Amino acid sequence: MKETEMKASLFCLQCNDDTPHSIIYINDEITSVRCEECQHTVSIQVDIMKEFYKEIYERVFTKPSRITQEYRQDLSHFLSRLPFRVASKPYRLMRDLNESRKLIQQYRNKKKSV
Repeated sequence: MKETEMKASLFCLQCNDDTPHSIIYINDEITSVRCEECQHTVSIQVDIMKEFYKEIYERVFTKPSRITQEYRQDLSHFLSRLPFRVASKPYRLMRDLNESRKLIQQYRNKKKSV
């Protein structure tokens, strides 16, 4: 699960003008929009666990087709990288789970304070 920030020029109701805004996404869902001028923030409730489960589901069920696509594109490259990928998979999995756990905890704490 990834949190990304995007900058955009939007119309602010508080400033009554087009101002730069910061838009925060969790995966593809907008969670908040903040005006950079007046700091007015609009938070949008997102079911964080639903997003987490949806991401896991998509990653697990699309893996066979992604692997098939990789080996069809370049079999020799796929086979040469396979031992490294298999050996590093537990580390990558733990890293992704820890990032997701931190993001879920951060989002829950933010939700409680609002």
